[in-house]
Amino acid sequence: MPRPRPAALPDALAELRRRADGEVRDDRVSRILYSTDASIYQVEPHAVLIPRSADDLQAAVEVAATHGLPVLPRTSGTSLAGQAVNEALVLDCSRHLDRVLEVDAERRRVRVEPGVVLDELNARLRPHGLTFGPDPASSDRAAIGGIVGNNSTGAHSILYGMTADHVLEMGVVLSDGTRARFGPLEPDAVESTGRRPGLEASIYRGIAALVADEANQAVVRKGTPRHWRRCGGYNLDRLVPDGGSFRVEADSRFNLAKLVCGSEGTLAVVTDVTLGLVPVPRRTALALVHFDSLHRALSAVPVMLEARPSAIELLDRMGLTLCRGVPAYARLLATFLEGDPDCILITEFQSDDKAGLEAGIDRLEAALRRGRTGASAVVRILEPGRQGDVWTVRKVGLGLMMSVKGDYKPIPFIEDAAVPVEHLADYVEEIERFCGDLGSRLACYAHASAGCLHLRPMIDAKQAREVAKLPEILAFAIELLHGYGGSLSSEHGDGRARSWANERFFGPELYALYQRVKGVFDPGGLLNPGNLVDPPAMTEDLRYGETYSAALPPPRLDFSAELGFDRAIEMCNGAGVCRKRAAGTMCPSFMVTREEEHSTRGRANLLRAAMDGRLPPRELQGRRLYEALDLCVECKACKAECPSSVDMAKIKLQFLAGYHDAHGTPLRARLFAHAPAVGRRVAGPAAGAVNVLLAARPVKAALERLLGIDRRRALPPFARRSAPAILASRGAAGRGEPLTLFLDCFNAYQTPAIAVAAYEVLSAAGFAVSTVAGRCCGRPMISKGLVDDARQAARATVDRLAPIAARGEPIVGLEPSCLLSLRDEYLYLLPGDERARTVAARAVTFEELMARRAEEGGVAASSAPAPVLVHDHCHQKALVGSAASRRLLAAAGHDVEVLDAGCCGLAGAFGYEREHYEISLAMAERRLLPAVREATEATLIVANGTSCRQQIRHGCGRRALHPAEVLHAALRSPV
Repeated sequence: MPRPRPAALPDALAELRRRADGEVRDDRVSRILYSTDASIYQVEPHAVLIPRSADDLQAAVEVAATHGLPVLPRTSGTSLAGQAVNEALVLDCSRHLDRVLEVDAERRRVRVEPGVVLDELNARLRPHGLTFGPDPASSDRAAIGGIVGNNSTGAHSILYGMTADHVLEMGVVLSDGTRARFGPLEPDAVESTGRRPGLEASIYRGIAALVADEANQAVVRKGTPRHWRRCGGYNLDRLVPDGGSFRVEADSRFNLAKLVCGSEGTLAVVTDVTLGLVPVPRRTALALVHFDSLHRALSAVPVMLEARPSAIELLDRMGLTLCRGVPAYARLLATFLEGDPDCILITEFQSDDKAGLEAGIDRLEAALRRGRTGASAVVRILEPGRQGDVWTVRKVGLGLMMSVKGDYKPIPFIEDAAVPVEHLADYVEEIERFCGDLGSRLACYAHASAGCLHLRPMIDAKQAREVAKLPEILAFAIELLHGYGGSLSSEHGDGRARSWANERFFGPELYALYQRVKGVFDPGGLLNPGNLVDPPAMTEDLRYGETYSAALPPPRLDFSAELGFDRAIEMCNGAGVCRKRAAGTMCPSFMVTREEEHSTRGRANLLRAAMDGRLPPRELQGRRLYEALDLCVECKACKAECPSSVDMAKIKLQFLAGYHDAHGTPLRARLFAHAPAVGRRVAGPAAGAVNVLLAARPVKAALERLLGIDRRRALPPFARRSAPAILASRGAAGRGEPLTLFLDCFNAYQTPAIAVAAYEVLSAAGFAVSTVAGRCCGRPMISKGLVDDARQAARATVDRLAPIAARGEPIVGLEPSCLLSLRDEYLYLLPGDERARTVAARAVTFEELMARRAEEGGVAASSAPAPVLVHDHCHQKALVGSAASRRLLAAAGHDVEVLDAGCCGLAGAFGYEREHYEISLAMAERRLLPAVREATEATLIVANGTSCRQQIRHGCGRRALHPAEVLHAALRSPV
């Protein structure tokens, strides 16, 4: 629990609010949101500043120095060692300080603010043929400030070394609030700078004298690990002649920027940084080397390096197994795995041409044979798209490890060690044996080519006897590293997890120099105290610990698959994949607001806080948590894209049910939840009059005033003749395999032309088509948290569909959200109902079924093929993927582009609600609507979701087609 806050805090925050343009937050919810990172720790800060400028950063440090308040600069909070949490004033640079200030392509350098996310920076650099060399796996959300603070690297470290090898200059705020600029200086410039007054001059004098002393130089050379892949302690070796650095840029001038890099925010606050860049490789290829044991694979690494690859990455058996359990990654894994290997080494080659790539893999295969390594297979992948799939699977390894259900998790604390590759197999074997003797399994993945495997013992951090293993295992690892010449921290930094061991690892003499460095830069000890030097014990401030307990709300859903509602939330490990913005769907609200509470991680933090007492337990049914969950559009992307498979849509449903129990269900929620019942009654002769009425301005104004339905939205019209009425006279169509077309309420009563088109396409494809329509499947009730109503609707739907499923007939759906509810929500709305499982097993989307039929030649090709731009529904992307849509429409002769456009933002009723209208459109405007506007008139816009088509019409005026309509057009004019 949090400790007492400093007495000076109110005055400090009052002054900061007067001086800074950014927002100062010190409410309990904000402090909880910033109390975790991707580590095993949880520490509530004193307050949070969202700075808007470097001037705000300077004001914050000045105020903090005046009042004796610790300061923690932070970006995305993805640190694994706990250096991004502290009892301090947190400066969140990720929100506004994210500009690319200058690109100098000719000199291969870029100047950026600390909040720039690496993938977004590289996207800006790609047109220049340049990239930032170090590539941490978290590059889709990790920002440059954190990457520099950690001295990060990644899969290509054997080519590019560490971040410090690429840091050229930086602007900083020093611990007293003064500004400075660090860059390479000649000796006379160092001396003249040191003669000035102020802290900057004192730093130059102090550090220059420290590294000029020959005795200190000897200490640095002796105590610094000889392995080039290292980021622990302070980078004094980079200021000492022959310090042994992996020097990408051979500039030996005195440069304090190299020392601040890797200092984890303990020496200065970075305002901007100038980075050296490298050319983007022209071509790459992968060789996936399969092995039947981990020891064989690791023993083969030195031999494989003889082939001069650019990277060798490990994916072990646990990683492979976990990949298969996450739909999005299981689909990718199936495209490149051969057989059932114990592990694979992902080996990359770079070249200017295909011949060079093939020659590299030839060298590798020859080395494998010559070394008698026992490799069972080598899979070559030269296509960029397939290579991207492989790297996606590799990069999610960390989160997948943390997706293990239950209280035993792979804990990060020895995961960052690196040893010379010739010792890698033995090091891992000895750690594995030691942990096994303690009763702990070991998980591992990552950078085999650099001798860095992220080893994670399985520990239950809720048990004292398990927590006691942490320092014991780390102490054993240190002794091994001393013997093998390895480094304790090689890319994730020291933080709370390893700083306590720095004196033991580096030795007292070098550690004393590190303490001097800290004292020279930060005499008051205010910058991220307790990291690198003078740390607390590693077992303090654990996120869980032996005193952790969770108060659970009354169960409304079955969470047995997750081992409980609490553990469903605890699946979030803080890795922050939900903060990515450049690709994927998760998390739509964060992509727009960039507020931590609108990320999956933020929501999980608040829910857990309400269960463990950091927030009052009543908040489990409270307004503040409702506000945090309100912008969750239940896209289910977190279930697929979050490597830990945190299912926030399901968690929100449980929360909303409890919230409605406590506060009553609003009229608007009940109206939207039961809107399909209205559609069934209105569709028909009265539809025209009702549609005119709903479109009338006075009615729309009244709906907005009374129910909060935004008047700017056109409510979807009802059909004058419903799909069931149109198809009732047709009976079963076609001859061949029987199937049932499941008519959801949207396509049955509002867009019957789609249902009719699908009926005729399926018939033409050789199916004997029957239809089922009637009561709502419960999808809108699920969205609005009406659990009892949804369960009743699910049971009624299963009653209708179970006999069909029992006959083995496919049950085909047109609206992904409705059809996929049969395969997802029904299984926990109706736990133990074997009929529901049978229905789920037979339920299939229109695209899935017809893509399979297309492979058999059962789809008519269009006589007028056109470019097709596809936007699949979020639930389809999350649960079954977009591959079927691509294959199906391509088989019909079209040139298909599937958009990576995130969520459309309408999300059922969400975008109709007045308070959500603007953010709904903002979600669409990020990628979807601009892509539709850029499409030519000849391009077909295809969207299988009702909401998606409505949002495209509203935002662009373009009509989007269901895939069934595209195929139906081919029937009318076949080749």
